[in-house]
Amino acid sequence: MSDRELSGDEQQQSQAQGSGEQELATRTLHIQSKRFYLDVKQNRRGRFIKVAEVGAGGKKSRLLLAMSSAAEFRDYLTEFTEHYASLDANDESPSNTENPPEDGKLKSEMIVKDNKRYYLDLKENQRGRFLRVSQTIPRGGPRSQIAIPAQGMIEFRDALTELLDEYGTDDQGEEEPQSELPESRSMRVENKMFYFDVGSNRRGVYMRVSEVVPDRNYMSRSSPQVRNNFRTAITIPERSWARFRDTLSEFVDKSGKKEGSQ
Repeated sequence: MSDRELSGDEQQQSQAQGSGEQELATRTLHIQSKRFYLDVKQNRRGRFIKVAEVGAGGKKSRLLLAMSSAAEFRDYLTEFTEHYASLDANDESPSNTENPPEDGKLKSEMIVKDNKRYYLDLKENQRGRFLRVSQTIPRGGPRSQIAIPAQGMIEFRDALTELLDEYGTDDQGEEEPQSELPESRSMRVENKMFYFDVGSNRRGVYMRVSEVVPDRNYMSRSSPQVRNNFRTAITIPERSWARFRDTLSEFVDKSGKKEGSQ
């Protein structure tokens, strides 16, 4: 069968096989009316992450990030999330923003990697606030961009963090042998779920503690019966586990003494 007779997905798969490209992991996010796919891939030049955005009308956009660039992007996502939280997030209407900038930009950053530049712009328009990520290559190279709804930046950052924790931030993708790690644990506290996952990367062993809370105020526009979950996570290096345990034990002891004296 010729390339002209292949579908778009089949052509991409054929090209990936021809270039020796291997898919290592993938994550799918549903944010408002959009779907985002985060794929960790590897070829002869090393590892990278492909981010694809699929809009409500089926329009596709994608970015390619080296693992080190993805780690930098993850860190910037935290900064943008904090800035977004400091704004008047109770009403997404730009008309209620005091002195909005003419170009709609609320915060901007840039990532430079080899001959590529990534422009990160937190913007707002009549439909709300969003993070536009543009990838450019000098000398007339192709330009591509995605737009992440501001409400989904935390979810996007957490998914990216999971992939980076598992596959590291080394562009060459050199793997270190993994020792046997403890099994994951979880616990429910009222309407919250807490997950304790132990992993390792080139920097050592770590524990990721995730808190998942159902967002009762959010309902997917494309699938009204599906509600979104609000997820936050912290990563604790193995060398700090004992200090975290001692601090928690201290709080537990103090709380027990207060209850006993009442």
